[in-house]
Amino acid sequence: MRIEEDVKLDYSDVLIRPKRSVLTSRKEVRVERNFKFRHGAKSWEGVPIIAANMDGVGTLSMMKSLAKHKMMTALHKHYEESQYEEIIDEYAFVSIGIKDSDIERLQQMAQTKSIRFVCIDVANGYTERFASVVSSVRNICPDSVIMAGNVVTGEMTEQLILSGADIVKVGIGPGSACTTRYKTGVGYPQLSAVMECADAAHGLNGLICADGGCTSPGDVAKAFGAGADFVMLGGMLAAHTESELESVIKDKKEYLEYYGMSSKKAMEKHSGGKADYRAAEGKEVLIPHRGDVENTIEEILGGIRSACTYVGAQKLKQLSKCTTFIRVNNQTNNVFGLPT
Repeated sequence: MRIEEDVKLDYSDVLIRPKRSVLTSRKEVRVERNFKFRHGAKSWEGVPIIAANMDGVGTLSMMKSLAKHKMMTALHKHYEESQYEEIIDEYAFVSIGIKDSDIERLQQMAQTKSIRFVCIDVANGYTERFASVVSSVRNICPDSVIMAGNVVTGEMTEQLILSGADIVKVGIGPGSACTTRYKTGVGYPQLSAVMECADAAHGLNGLICADGGCTSPGDVAKAFGAGADFVMLGGMLAAHTESELESVIKDKKEYLEYYGMSSKKAMEKHSGGKADYRAAEGKEVLIPHRGDVENTIEEILGGIRSACTYVGAQKLKQLSKCTTFIRVNNQTNNVFGLPT
């Protein structure tokens, strides 16, 4: 046992210090980025925000709405294969786990369809099997862009990139519907995780996706400022019309039930129930119906553009180079009313 004395920070522990800028309007800020990938063929250009591969977030309806803004969606892995015909290839990840059945399913899909983006998703990316699965998927889909996670440290980020991942998904426990830190005591403050994993990935020409912990547009700006290439959002995009969830009427108000994919509800829905050897590591919460996701997208993109003007970044790509964080008393700006 040992204790690391270095201070680790979450988004709520810092603010971005403003700097002089020659920008005169938010309109001047370019939020699209162009990426070339270490392994995957072709380049990609768009707004590097990804809807999380969760029920109520990573839906086909969400994909269609976000694609209008050149934003991406990691589809949840519980769609029937026939439904993947609706995929907009440039803006959708096909999500899988690491079971043998997941790999077999991907192999079958790859025989009939060119898969542009693959998301390999597990709660714990530190198992030996996970890196092995990344290598296997790279062999099955040699030209695909592979995103894999989740991890929170530089050495495992490097391992996944060397195993065949183009993008490493960073975050353990920060999600608004996740209780991993509470149930297990395991985790890593998200801002520090993003900074450290980005440093490791970029040295190998890899990329990272900051996954979880954003409860406001300002948090998204902080993630990009910390070096994230992509930012994945769950709770901020949940409970919209595009969620494809049944509504609940309570006190004459409409709600949608948002839940983590390791929650008891998710396991009952997709796995036949919670196994007796594990604990549920996700929340189930009611969020007021927010209407179409369009308004939320405008708030997020508007916040990012404004952050860029405050520090003089003409392009989103420049934000991390222009960002200086200052430590503050731990505060939250949870404008979306997400659980904490």
